[in-house]
Amino acid sequence: MAAAQEDWNALSDEEFRRVFRSWVDENCPRELRFMRKQRPVFDEVSEWYHALAEKGWLSPVWPQEYGGMGLNPAKHIVYVEEWARLGCPRIPDHGIGLVGPLLIEHGSEEQKERFLPQILSGEHIWCQGYSEPNAGSDLASLRTSAVREGDEFVVNGQKIWTTLAHCANWILLLVRTTKDEKVRQKGITVLLVDLTSPGVIVRPIPNLRQEADFCEVYFDDVRVPAGNVVGEVDEGWRLAKAVLGHERIFLGAPSRPEYALRRLERLAEDRGAFDDAAFVSRYAKLRLDLYDLSSAFERFAKVLRTGGTLGADVSVLKVFCSELYQRITEEMLAVAGEEARFNDDLDIAGGQIDAMNLYLDSRAPAIFGGSNEIQRSILAKAVLALPN
Repeated sequence: MAAAQEDWNALSDEEFRRVFRSWVDENCPRELRFMRKQRPVFDEVSEWYHALAEKGWLSPVWPQEYGGMGLNPAKHIVYVEEWARLGCPRIPDHGIGLVGPLLIEHGSEEQKERFLPQILSGEHIWCQGYSEPNAGSDLASLRTSAVREGDEFVVNGQKIWTTLAHCANWILLLVRTTKDEKVRQKGITVLLVDLTSPGVIVRPIPNLRQEADFCEVYFDDVRVPAGNVVGEVDEGWRLAKAVLGHERIFLGAPSRPEYALRRLERLAEDRGAFDDAAFVSRYAKLRLDLYDLSSAFERFAKVLRTGGTLGADVSVLKVFCSELYQRITEEMLAVAGEEARFNDDLDIAGGQIDAMNLYLDSRAPAIFGGSNEIQRSILAKAVLALPN
């Protein structure tokens, strides 16, 4: 794989921000900015995906030797911030953000050579097979099994809430290879599975907006080469946690609440809500909460910039961010009143406001990436040292 020539980390953060913002603003298609659909499928954003790949900016944290930008944590934060500010569409990114880093750190050389270029080319689109009907937040109770038969594993079971599985052709799958009654985290293995294999069935699950963000995936005697095991058999729990660790801080990034508050401001100005003292009081609290969230995010980002490691207290970001997003969109509905309709934007001076769409979108972040109840339990035990 050809390495990128530019050492982006040699630039100051502000110079890198300027360079990245300028190129993205010129090259991200205008019709894809600030999409109503939060998780578009690959075909809808393939032009943008390939433009990033051609530029060498598709995989920000992969080392340059594997075709990435090799960004340090400080530059990666700038990358994510500018992406959000410019309204770039989210690409199907499980391959970039989860599978790639996992293989680079724990995969064999054969796996790296086989899979990494296919991610960059868009030939392989990945999804993540973790949750099951009875193993969501309690992931260690998963029951999808993989039994060794010669040079293959035979997989049986079901995954659910699998994001964009209907437009993916590969899945990063957690399976149980050994049952341990005492320690459920033991006996779990990471498999790379071709979704076009015989015995795989993918069924989309429509959400409230009738979009198929999520799917359920069934495995009926699916045969997977033993060479598709990542790391060691029965040692997948440690790898699964490492993959989830890559996204912890960004689940608390203030970009969604920032966007929603700007939309609330425009709607309130158009509808005269700022003449109402009660609304102004509620708005001021939301604005102050956003300042607090941004300050907290910057504190955790500073830890990464200085080479530190985030602790369990980063969970507070995800709780704060997702619940603030909900409160802002609830206020938006209060201002819009009966005009806020399903799949119908509100007309305002100089544009439109997608009030109901944002309200519906704000429901999900409190659940995905580890529900807020789980995050609070982490904070209680790991930070406050409260008893079980």
